[in-house]
Amino acid sequence: MKQIISPEKTIEHLTPESWAKANLYLIQKALAEFAHEMIINPQLIYEKDGWGYYQLPAPHTEAQIIYTFKAQKRILDHWSIDVHSIRKTHNGKEVPLDLIHLIVDFKEELEFSKEILPVYIEELVSTLYARAQVMNRENNSCILADADYQTIEGSTTGHPTFIANNGRIGFDADDYYKYAPESQNELRLLWIAVKKDRCNFSTIESLSYDELMNQELSPETLVKFSQKLIDLDLDAEEFYYMPIHPWQWYNKMNPTFSSEIALQNIVLLGEAEDLYRAQQSIRTFFNTSNPDKFYVKTAMSVLNMGFMRGLSPYYMKATPAINQWVDNLVKNDAYLQEKGFIILKEIAAIGYRSEYYEKALQNNNTPYTKMLAALWRESPMPFVNENQRLMTMAALLHVDNNGYSLAAELIEKSDLTAEEWVSKYLDLYLMPLIHSFYEYDLVYMPHGENLILIMENYTPVKIIMKDIAEEIAVLNGDIKLPGETSRIGIKVPDDFKLTYIFTDVFDCFLRYLSALLHDQADFRDEDFWRLVADKIIAYQEDRPHLKEKFEKYDIFEPQFKRCCLNRLQIKNNKQMVNLEDPINSLQFVGMLDNPIHIYKRELA
Repeated sequence: MKQIISPEKTIEHLTPESWAKANLYLIQKALAEFAHEMIINPQLIYEKDGWGYYQLPAPHTEAQIIYTFKAQKRILDHWSIDVHSIRKTHNGKEVPLDLIHLIVDFKEELEFSKEILPVYIEELVSTLYARAQVMNRENNSCILADADYQTIEGSTTGHPTFIANNGRIGFDADDYYKYAPESQNELRLLWIAVKKDRCNFSTIESLSYDELMNQELSPETLVKFSQKLIDLDLDAEEFYYMPIHPWQWYNKMNPTFSSEIALQNIVLLGEAEDLYRAQQSIRTFFNTSNPDKFYVKTAMSVLNMGFMRGLSPYYMKATPAINQWVDNLVKNDAYLQEKGFIILKEIAAIGYRSEYYEKALQNNNTPYTKMLAALWRESPMPFVNENQRLMTMAALLHVDNNGYSLAAELIEKSDLTAEEWVSKYLDLYLMPLIHSFYEYDLVYMPHGENLILIMENYTPVKIIMKDIAEEIAVLNGDIKLPGETSRIGIKVPDDFKLTYIFTDVFDCFLRYLSALLHDQADFRDEDFWRLVADKIIAYQEDRPHLKEKFEKYDIFEPQFKRCCLNRLQIKNNKQMVNLEDPINSLQFVGMLDNPIHIYKRELA
């Protein structure tokens, strides 16, 4: 039977206190990010003791609705808002704060379509639901500083920029408790057998299908699965074994793939023994029974943060080859090896092609053709020695229920100064990205969830990049991309290339970290960005052969375009970016002052 928890269990975290705290947290975030993206324009009333006191009238409401708060405006137009200062008045009377009311109060400024608004509200309520659970749990930064990898993974609160970052449209309350990462529950994956002639299956050169199965499944399970096929008078040699998310089985395999099941092109095999924990991305699983075994990533037709979280069987075909190419490049680059930069390879992938949808739609870039696929990714555990542990980089932006920063806690425990700690971190995170960009025209998707820090004495000593095949690109590059890896070579306008650094690194990660350390680690954000500039200047001075590129793609230019991710989600929260034309999907409004421009030096 599918249901495993009582109705009462699904709402035990929904108390007046937790709901009020969740609303306050997300209202603070919404005000800050909407102001950053120039969707709203808070008016400065006066300044006192280094704080600005702001008011924000809702202009299109019949009643007089005004939000007030105090904030400090920081580098990169970052708004640090005092969460306890936020108030709302309705015709002069203070009223309770409510995130959805805030969205409705400014729906004209947010420019919702009639189709998008109700779905966005549903995503926000789901995000509040998830946040309320976190508010009911101990997530103290001082404890997480010593916590294990999976405890930290289940304590993060999602992408720092998007307000609706835990939408998970398609989950019911039972699914949430079983499958959401913050629920911190273990589960077993289902396995199916799929006809080889309807699949794309591929591995890196050093791994065969049989070797993969022998590692991931026990001899007893392999015998059980084989016997299942024999009992149905089916030839096991005609099938591959594939893991599938239980949610996908109950919600998409039945009834969407009913014909394939009836015709025995797909055969349900059952569960294997190993237990897994969902990671931040909800569709990736860490093996808690055998941590050295591979991660498993499965297709999941759940709408979350602007995309249906499927996996393309067509993309799966080239995934191992792309990972092998990037890994070889990194391992043969002396600079990247010196910096402790590691690629976590996706070493095998499988995708099932739906004949109905292929023929009907004649379009592979649709959620309907991405419902049944999986990949295996290396575990990070073999890269860690006895004195080290793992931590998602997203944790550096963690602030606990009492307002304390995990990054500041790590610095305090490390016995390093904040500048020393940040210097080591930038060597690991920023500089491999800069080197890859200028040396190879190679870019990643370097947000917090995609990187894993190897920590020693509370200090990062190496860094692991994951989520390779779907996220990386070689931009206008001269480097040869063999065979199927040619997919990652894309053409973009030259003046767009640095957006991958300015937006993904500067604006969507370092902006938040520098503000947190300014507030809680006694490390001014001006000093943070000076250190960023110093690292890049030293790199440029050591590489005169790249002078022409440094000048052509000037990372010290005075300003760069403001890329607005919430505007992007609000425009189309079902598919934020057209993967066939990603550049023209993006939303740019105004310019941001480049925080390292003032440190620019002329290249020799």
